[in-house]
Amino acid sequence: MDLTFYRGRRVFVTGHTGFKGSWLCRILLGAGAEVTGYSLEPPTHPNLFSLAGLEGHIRSIVGDVRDISTLQAVFAEARPEVVLHLAAQPIVRESYKNPVYTYETNVMGTVNVLECIRQSDGVVSFLNVTTDKVYQNNEWAWGYRENEPLDGYDPYSNSKSCSELVTHCYKNSFFADGPAISTARAGNVIGGGDFSPDRIIPDCIRAVTEGREIILRNPHSTRPYQHVLEPLFAYLMIAARQAEDKTLADWYNVGPDEGDCLTTGELAELFCRTWGHGAKWIDKFDGGPHEANFLKLDCSKLKEVFGWRPTWHMEETVRRIVEWTRIYLEGGDVPGEMDREIRDFVEGCK
Repeated sequence: MDLTFYRGRRVFVTGHTGFKGSWLCRILLGAGAEVTGYSLEPPTHPNLFSLAGLEGHIRSIVGDVRDISTLQAVFAEARPEVVLHLAAQPIVRESYKNPVYTYETNVMGTVNVLECIRQSDGVVSFLNVTTDKVYQNNEWAWGYRENEPLDGYDPYSNSKSCSELVTHCYKNSFFADGPAISTARAGNVIGGGDFSPDRIIPDCIRAVTEGREIILRNPHSTRPYQHVLEPLFAYLMIAARQAEDKTLADWYNVGPDEGDCLTTGELAELFCRTWGHGAKWIDKFDGGPHEANFLKLDCSKLKEVFGWRPTWHMEETVRRIVEWTRIYLEGGDVPGEMDREIRDFVEGCK
């Protein structure tokens, strides 16, 4: 993974205060990019953005992607060359509680970002980050490919399907001679610094640090889990390469190899073994709203086009999460640990 493309580049990141956005900004900062982030306040307390040492090193703007006038003003001042769109309402259960907000953010937020690009003449590369859940899920035993029908079931997944369609429309209607445009459909992302509700690893960490058993509401659901650095470096690779060769702009799955598609129970068991100290989990289905039971991605296209391969498998991923968490709990150097993991990951890519 060569990040020299980003040195001195003006990069605009939406959703930069979130878990993935904070890791992404740390990577871009190390690569020498000029980063402007546009997002709501960090969504959790504590939060990775505050811990990652980014304040004062990137231009961080608090704003809502639904607010097009503010977004346009910030965009015009930033004059970005690369736009990475991560801003979203990302929680399935929350989308059942607040479907209108979910659609406003995930669909109209994408429209607003694309409108800013349409009114700009400096953007050379745009990547819309969506999700593995955009597909019509038939509970197949094989991975979904990029040409499968888009029809997410729940409001979150469906809104991301709509975000894909919006991107396709703008690409066809307005950008035939404009910037290179792709979408990336990533699997379930885990890593150090995620404090979100209703996510398996944060729930595990909260339980063990509070001396409780880990409660799993659906231990038999299969997901394409991957370390957060896996998709982030894939996003950066796609955005850089398509800027240099527009024929590479397309729709890409970003997920783990077959062996890393675990059930939630298997991931929790791996976490407990790695954490030690008698950590354990229990099965306690709570009868919550519908979520996909079986979900995998076929990433052959990304591998064939770019020669990409996953770098950290699940044992290494969980080990890194435990190390990061213990450094955080002990009041250690979180930005230093993030930079160490980024360096180790890049070295592993060689």
